[in-house]
Amino acid sequence: MSLNVRKAAVLGAGVMGAQIAAHLANVGIPVLLLDIVPNKLLPEEEAKGLTSSDSSVRNRLAARGLAAAKKAKPAAFYDVADESLVTIGNMQNHFSSLKDCDWVIEAVVERLDIKREVLAKLAAVLPEHAIVSTNTSGISLVAMVEGLEPSFRKRFLGTHFFNPPRYMKLLEIIPGPDTDAQLVEDMRYFGERRLGKGVVIAKDTPNFIANRIGTYGLIATLQAMEKYGLGVDEVDALTGPVIGRPKSATFRTLDLVGLDTFVHVARNVQESVTDEAEQARFAIPAYLQTMVEKQWLGEKTGQGFFKRERTETGKEILALDLATLTYRPRRKLASAALEAAKQAKGLREKLRTLVYGQDTASQFVWEITKHTLLYTAQRQFEIADDIVAVDEAMKWGFNWELGPYEMWDAIGVEKSVARMRDEDETIPDFVEELLAAGKKTFYEQTLPGQTRFYVGKSEYRTIEKPEEKLSLADRKAANGVIHKNSGASLVDIGDGIACLEMHSLNQAIGSDVVSMMQYAAKEVAANWDGLVIYNEAKNFCVGANLMLMLMEAQDDNWDELDFSVRQFHQAGMDLKYLPKPVVSAPHAMALGGGAELCFPADAVQAYAESYIGLVEVGVGLIPGGGGTKEMLLRAMEHVPAGVDIRPDDYIRNAFETVAMAKVSTSAKDAKRLGYLRQSDGISVNRDYQLYDAKQVALSLARTGYVPRHSKTVKVVGRDGAAMLKSGVYSMLQGGFISEHDAKIASQLIRVLTGGDVPRGTEVTEQYLLDLEREAFLSLMGEPKSQQRMQYMLTKGKPLRN
Repeated sequence: MSLNVRKAAVLGAGVMGAQIAAHLANVGIPVLLLDIVPNKLLPEEEAKGLTSSDSSVRNRLAARGLAAAKKAKPAAFYDVADESLVTIGNMQNHFSSLKDCDWVIEAVVERLDIKREVLAKLAAVLPEHAIVSTNTSGISLVAMVEGLEPSFRKRFLGTHFFNPPRYMKLLEIIPGPDTDAQLVEDMRYFGERRLGKGVVIAKDTPNFIANRIGTYGLIATLQAMEKYGLGVDEVDALTGPVIGRPKSATFRTLDLVGLDTFVHVARNVQESVTDEAEQARFAIPAYLQTMVEKQWLGEKTGQGFFKRERTETGKEILALDLATLTYRPRRKLASAALEAAKQAKGLREKLRTLVYGQDTASQFVWEITKHTLLYTAQRQFEIADDIVAVDEAMKWGFNWELGPYEMWDAIGVEKSVARMRDEDETIPDFVEELLAAGKKTFYEQTLPGQTRFYVGKSEYRTIEKPEEKLSLADRKAANGVIHKNSGASLVDIGDGIACLEMHSLNQAIGSDVVSMMQYAAKEVAANWDGLVIYNEAKNFCVGANLMLMLMEAQDDNWDELDFSVRQFHQAGMDLKYLPKPVVSAPHAMALGGGAELCFPADAVQAYAESYIGLVEVGVGLIPGGGGTKEMLLRAMEHVPAGVDIRPDDYIRNAFETVAMAKVSTSAKDAKRLGYLRQSDGISVNRDYQLYDAKQVALSLARTGYVPRHSKTVKVVGRDGAAMLKSGVYSMLQGGFISEHDAKIASQLIRVLTGGDVPRGTEVTEQYLLDLEREAFLSLMGEPKSQQRMQYMLTKGKPLRN
């Protein structure tokens, strides 16, 4: 059963409260955002003659919270227009309005007495069906509702979002002892399906799962750093991607989170646990306390463990020397084990290389890994029912690539425990049981696409996956592939639907991917009911293989380049006019050719966090894989049928979008920019995206799919081009763009307006593709465009020349 949340409320408009409200608005839920009434006027309010009875004063804190959410970077809203779903107010005048809400989230200050007071008030006004949850990061739920009626306690639970709520996948749901079990399951499904979260069920213990383990791991890192005499920059070199952690590693992460926030979380555990040894484990180092006192809190105060300073050579990032609390230039860590780990293939091999190395860096990584794994196993059943919840919490809440038990399997449970015993560590019974039973891993693969996890007492349980969490990896394991080459595969995902998957480096489009597109078109037309374009890589597709194209241009292989462009055009047209439905399912980066893989589809089922854009002008080109042609066609779709109206404004919008290389900030924003149509679907949770895309394809196939047929389009011709070119000329004369920018814009205008023809001339898609190809190849031959391509490949950013 799914919850019916028609309206929600968030109490507390601080950073978390306001951004939770923003995310509820993102998914279409109207939300009331309330905060307390300020106890005094601000000087600027007094200057305006306002009084404490004015609504702008009384709602000031909620208004300020919403304003901050609108300005947040990264953006809290998918589309700033969604702010219209957030209504601000205060907890005196508008508390009675909560009676109309189906879900109220308490996100007030982290003080038990205040939370108890707010919840008691809620119990008096809310209807019996309304759900109440707290976003506390660690205060006891039992203590919060002590003395309240059982009818209230059964619909009360914890919903701990991670910051920032739009982007962080983890949502910890914490039932109280009286919480209705069905409500917990309903909220789990709602959190996954409607809010797009990865949900884990945590127990009502200090800091729940992720912050408990993550904070311990960070404290263990600080202690090991002192033991081995390493600097903060050296530790970050060892605790980032090489061990499956984010690029921000340890100290850059702390700077981003805020040292005061970290200290608060650590102290909460220290004050909440009763075991003296565990309390000692969470002791805050003296230098960290000093930094907080000095307001060296990290990014928000301009300095923390790192500090940016201007030098003679530009901006430099300095590292804090913890012994002297002075800043010094960063230094590179010299470690044979680290270099060997970087060369190892795959994360698991990197981990094994690093933890079993012989130098100081290895000893350090072994130390923090050992203590984190042991602590996790010691607290396992205190904080969660199973190891999967713990692993997922750390992956989704702290962006670890492997959870603690997955990491333990990677380095070898038997080998690592033997070393731990040699170092006189106490091995938790849970782990001893595993080894005593003759088992060597916490997870084991059984049938293809099925994984079992250890639950204790020599028993394993299969991880149950609902049908909606359709996995391409599981389908490949179970069904194999229909056809494969070095860049892409065609996979059977069931029910007569095939999936085109790109697995080239960075999912870049080369001849192998184009060849598979053409194969897929023929195979699906003959033997399948529909096609989905999707992959499970970090990004959907970052475009064509720029380096290969540049090399061909520099070698004057124009026939080869011309052939490649024609082939990609033909592959796109094959998919667009396939007699079976095609659904594209982009996620993350879908740039250049990635966007052009979406355009031929009958429908798009995008992941909410899809950043779609035609960015070719950044490398001195125009979209050359059908993208320019498609932006023209999409612009003309906005022209009302049978109405005598000039389409110039629609063409200008398309021109500005491509010429400025605009990239959507979300799938919703991609609709605003015209990269997606309003009818295209959005999956808020990527775990459900493949299933959703497959259902769209099946629906089209089962409801009498009618293939598209190529049509002509009336272009604005030389008259429309003249208007656009005058704008470009003004930009050039004003010094806003370079001569080469103007040349690129001129080629783009030529395609979007249909070339040197009279206004209203009807042209075919092939005519437009030919214009696009000629413009693209012409720019490929320009030395300044080649300079831009080279600069992007070497520097990773655009060159203005």
